[in-house]
Amino acid sequence: QVQLVESGGGLVQPGGSLRLSCSASGTILNIGSAGWYRQAPGKQRELVASITSGGITNYADSMKGRFTISRDSAKNTVYLQMNSLKPEDTAVYSCNAWIRGVSGTYVDYWGRGTQVTVSS
Repeated sequence: QVQLVESGGGLVQPGGSLRLSCSASGTILNIGSAGWYRQAPGKQRELVASITSGGITNYADSMKGRFTISRDSAKNTVYLQMNSLKPEDTAVYSCNAWIRGVSGTYVDYWGRGTQVTVSS
């Protein structure tokens, strides 16, 4: 069974950095597009960044220049490097990926999320 597990969240001061990881486990034939989303209390979930299987990236406007999404296909892992963090970046960050497993078809998977808190 395929699972996505995020790690790397925590408490950081404004201006600080964090690196989130999203690791896929199970019988995986291929990972297609993947992305990071976040949801702050009382707000809707929003896209942070996405990356295609070919490495093409896309960012929400407020994250451009501060966040970087990357992937290591050999490790079945997607990363989100977050720099110059602001209090408004506080949210639960979740990863999403289209994964082809033993069924042979791509299925949309979500992780449970990791809390990021930016506060002094």
